[in-house]
Amino acid sequence: MQFKHISVMLDECIEGLAIKQGGTYFDGTLGGGGHSQAILERLGGKGFLFATDLDSAAVESATKRLSEYKNFKAVKSNFKNFLKVSEELGITEIDGAILDLGVSSYQLDNRDRGFSYMSKNSLLDMRMDEQSEFSAYDVVNNYDESKLRYIISTYGEEKFASNIARNIILARKNSPIKTTGELVEICDKSIPYKFKRDGHPAKKTFQAIRIEVNGELTGLDTVLKEIISKLKSGGRLTVLTFHSLEDRIAKTVFKELSVGCTCDKRYPCVCGKKEIIREVNKKPIVATQEEMERNSRSKCAKLRIIEKL
Repeated sequence: MQFKHISVMLDECIEGLAIKQGGTYFDGTLGGGGHSQAILERLGGKGFLFATDLDSAAVESATKRLSEYKNFKAVKSNFKNFLKVSEELGITEIDGAILDLGVSSYQLDNRDRGFSYMSKNSLLDMRMDEQSEFSAYDVVNNYDESKLRYIISTYGEEKFASNIARNIILARKNSPIKTTGELVEICDKSIPYKFKRDGHPAKKTFQAIRIEVNGELTGLDTVLKEIISKLKSGGRLTVLTFHSLEDRIAKTVFKELSVGCTCDKRYPCVCGKKEIIREVNKKPIVATQEEMERNSRSKCAKLRIIEKL
């Protein structure tokens, strides 16, 4: 299956970067290479763009697609390894970075990857890095009831997490839960009929397990600060999130770094805290109605942009 992905809010993300010709940029979530190609086009053969992705297929496909650009380097790695990757490439500071934290269309549509609740007979997988030994199968079949309930409730924000966790435990007593279809069936019977009108009954559970498998939230706040630390003055970071937990982390970090002294204004400052960034958009940017109709995956997307002071 060919690696394809429709970039959400592509124009808004690229405009938000305010790209400078000759600048150095980082695309932390390469995917199908849509954002990277747009950045390279703006660079006009100058500067440098390096990108990371955990998915081998993404790195291979994008490297081939963007082979004409000699100022581009793709690395198979987690974007959370930003400092290590940039150091290995001899990069000490950057003019901008972009993180698109969504799952790629390729991963969702490829039945072999086990990400989608729409595919009944796919093996439970959900690994963004296919070389990882830990998969959705391990979560569903090895976690105890309390841990399952916690991740489904916390990462999926699923109000019927207790029912789903309990029914997973009951189902796997007979035999391991191996396919996406089996998990969908468990979710479906765990949610009362009148609550199934707000989307697919397995959507939140699949999101929760995917986040757990790939450690999507772990260290996100740290890498945002690390990227900002390497931004030049006037450099920008754009972050595109697809669920409230990611957006909350980005919002919290940006708010923390955009506020200066917090001391009582009646007395001299003793905290020494200074503003490091400014929020380009105080409220997150969302997709246009036209894009939402064209690409349903853009409906829950939020874009935040900051600039280094």
